[in-house]
Amino acid sequence: MKILIKGGRLIDPASGLDRIGDLCVAAGRIVALGNVSADFQPDRVIDAGGLIVAPGLVDLAARLREPGHEHEGMLESELKAAAVGGVTSLVCPPDTDPVLDEPGLVEMLKFRARKLSRCRLFPLGALTRGLDGEVLTEMAALTEAGCVGFSQADRPLRDTLVLARSLLYAATYDYSVWLRPQDAYLSGGVAASGAVATRLGLSGVPVTAETVALHTIFELMRSTGARVHLCRISSAAGVELVRMAKREGLAVTADVSINSLHLTDVDIGYFNSAMRLNPPLRQGRDRAALRAGLVDGTLDALVSDHMPVTADEKNMPFAEATPGATGLELLLSLALRWAADEGQPLARALEVVTAAPVRVLGNALGSLVASAGRLVDGGVADICIFDPEAYWQVTPEGLSSQGKHTPFAFKTGGFELPAQVRYTLVAGHIAFDAAALVA
Repeated sequence: MKILIKGGRLIDPASGLDRIGDLCVAAGRIVALGNVSADFQPDRVIDAGGLIVAPGLVDLAARLREPGHEHEGMLESELKAAAVGGVTSLVCPPDTDPVLDEPGLVEMLKFRARKLSRCRLFPLGALTRGLDGEVLTEMAALTEAGCVGFSQADRPLRDTLVLARSLLYAATYDYSVWLRPQDAYLSGGVAASGAVATRLGLSGVPVTAETVALHTIFELMRSTGARVHLCRISSAAGVELVRMAKREGLAVTADVSINSLHLTDVDIGYFNSAMRLNPPLRQGRDRAALRAGLVDGTLDALVSDHMPVTADEKNMPFAEATPGATGLELLLSLALRWAADEGQPLARALEVVTAAPVRVLGNALGSLVASAGRLVDGGVADICIFDPEAYWQVTPEGLSSQGKHTPFAFKTGGFELPAQVRYTLVAGHIAFDAAALVA
């Protein structure tokens, strides 16, 4: 289909493009950017006057609950939520049921996602079989099946020797390892250690659970030369260690979740299970350091940390509730809110959810979608068109995800967010049209 996107504000953070103009799409590619040929005959014209035309968002952390919840149609509903949120590419961790430790499972998941045509799916393969931390997976076969890296998801590796061997093997073949820095023996609590956890009588997770793991990872990176992406840094001390590692020249990247960027442990209130998250919400000084780390590039990307949780799993006492929250539909708005709070330009807000995540993925994307996260002539037509002046209130019933629980629907005093997505295009296909409710 040929599409003409007319009169929008074109913003591409990677190239610095920021101007009013037209954009043409044909055969899944951007064929004109600003200068439209007179003989271009579109099948559809989208009036983008007053709207932002940006690259489709790239989310580095989104669980889709498949395999494991096929009977609930989780993949369909969560990819729909991605399209509603302007997300055109996402990375899913391997902690599905069964775990993504076999090529056949990866191929099946990618095939199902392609059939839905709503969002590109890039799975992470399991670092160890069954994520049990004992035996390494067949990384070469999983890479061939489409994995973009290897991870233990939220299951920390207790055996440092296994971690060292996995990093050495990954470095040998230039695979990237995605690790959530958490010490297995220090991270068993349900809330961040501090005054709030003490007052509520909740078991705490100290900052050292993160920093001890980071020191171990960095030492092993020095000895193996591995490339590591650190998932969901949560503390001020963690940010500083990442900053030091980057100055040293280690091949490390890092991200932060929308939850840690905007909330603190005070938001737990009186045992609000919507605030039961992993990593746990920390103190205000940690949030300030995370925000500053994203501003100066110490933290590379902002992620939704999407984890759809059912009512039965959430409506429990705080310590027994399943950690997690829906986030795909909030990623764009919360990126813009962070930028506004920190005095950052719109282009920077978009960069941390478009071009920056693509840089983290690097060559793993493949040549076909190497231009993801960008607006460029000849590039793939993954596009998000949104209204920056449209504000909305987060409500559970307004979410497309099957997971209706998000901290931002329960934040004291409400949480009004900027920007509503009007259209999402994936490879030139309209995956979401707010006006026609095609989603």
